[in-house]
Amino acid sequence: MINNKILISIVACLLIFLCGTYAFSQEPTTTPPTNVTAIDTPNDDGSSITVTWDAAPDDSGIIGYKILRNTDAGEFEEIGKQLKADVTQYKDSEIEKGKTHAYIVRAITGTEANVDSQQTDAVKATGQWFHTGKTQLFIAMVLLSTAILGSIYLSRNNQDVFVRRIPGLEAVDEAIGRATEMGRSILYVLGLGGVSGPATIASMTILGQVARRTADYETTLRVPCNDPIVLNVVREMVKASYLDEGRPDAYSEEDIFFLTDSQFAYAAGVDGMMLREKPAAIFLQGTFYAESLILAETGNSIGAIQIAGTDSEHQLPFLITACDYTLIGEELYAASAYLSKEPMQLGSLRGQDWGKVLIFLTIVFGVFLELFGVNWITTFLQRVG
Repeated sequence: MINNKILISIVACLLIFLCGTYAFSQEPTTTPPTNVTAIDTPNDDGSSITVTWDAAPDDSGIIGYKILRNTDAGEFEEIGKQLKADVTQYKDSEIEKGKTHAYIVRAITGTEANVDSQQTDAVKATGQWFHTGKTQLFIAMVLLSTAILGSIYLSRNNQDVFVRRIPGLEAVDEAIGRATEMGRSILYVLGLGGVSGPATIASMTILGQVARRTADYETTLRVPCNDPIVLNVVREMVKASYLDEGRPDAYSEEDIFFLTDSQFAYAAGVDGMMLREKPAAIFLQGTFYAESLILAETGNSIGAIQIAGTDSEHQLPFLITACDYTLIGEELYAASAYLSKEPMQLGSLRGQDWGKVLIFLTIVFGVFLELFGVNWITTFLQRVG
């Protein structure tokens, strides 16, 4: 009887051991990623494809994903790095344009039991003509363009355009007149900006208007340049201004010359001209850096009328201190319209101001709505930005 009990116990232990061994030898079943789709990425230039799939259950044993891709029905190859288990999207930005691509998402587990999803349909990436995510920006651009074009139309139909008084620009005729009466030259410094710089372009436009007046008054206009491209553009602009005023014979190409492209060598050269020639009027218009105070102080020491203008906020304090008049920021860009009084430029200036007013009112209205928990204007402006 005792032997039978011992035998039964041994058999029971063996059964328990075998069942446990079998249970531990079985790996957790891992299901392949589901709902795997590949689509042409919207609102791009046709340089990427986006792959998405459903998130895996928490107890799936998946620790990451690998993306496999083929091109024109070729062999599948792994691309990119291993993705984390909580990732459900992959943007492939290394595709070959004009070719089709299919994808497989491989689920990576802690063991070697990796499983692959079904192959997606082949997709070819194409560029889109319109970015639907920028609709708000398009609306803002249309409103601003309408304001500018409407103002230009009204200005061309002889409607007076009010431009606030800018003392520095009103002093232009005074400075040129003084130089003419004293029989001394006018020195125009364009700064150190390149021909593509907004401040340099604005400065060259002002120079064109100043050149018209020096042509009428027969006053010498000297323009030292630090950029060869700026030099050639300025020569053509000044020559055209003299020609428009009917004084092509008064134009002297030698008065517009290249000095140097070195910052402080340029400043030293211009200072030398100021001390030797003692111009009656000096225009410092454009982009300036550390040399601004050197130029302005030297001009101040010889008693010249100085009219400065720049959008370099770090140099404005020096120019304001040492010069008689200073155009600050956007006054530099408005100077051409102010001096020429041309309807198209005046209309464009007023249209831009109306656009700024509209933006300002929208921001104020948005702040007011935020106080009451309404944030649709804030969301709109964030999308525009």
